[in-house]
Amino acid sequence: MLTIENLKELGADTEGGLARCINNEEFYLKMVNLSLQDANFEKLRSAIDGGDMDGAFEAAHALKGVLGNVGLTQLHEPIAEMTEELRARKDIDYSGYIETIFSELEKLRAFE
Repeated sequence: MLTIENLKELGADTEGGLARCINNEEFYLKMVNLSLQDANFEKLRSAIDGGDMDGAFEAAHALKGVLGNVGLTQLHEPIAEMTEELRARKDIDYSGYIETIFSELEKLRAFE
């Protein structure tokens, strides 16, 4: 079960996330869980694998907002960096970002 303590241990900004959820812990944890199931994670991976820069940007940009709002810093930071690289349409290897994002995502999902 995902808890505030688990999130803190994994580097989440729980204070900021809770503040954006009017300090309602139950609501906050519900929003975190919903964020972890966001379909944009798979859309991002598929778009990168398929070379779809526009699709990858859209998915990364959406995730950036969602993850920032709930304070999942460990996911937000690499996705925010990736979003800017995609915005600039940089032709780089995004696999390191994908590996980091999905590694952190699995750590968080292990508590569900």
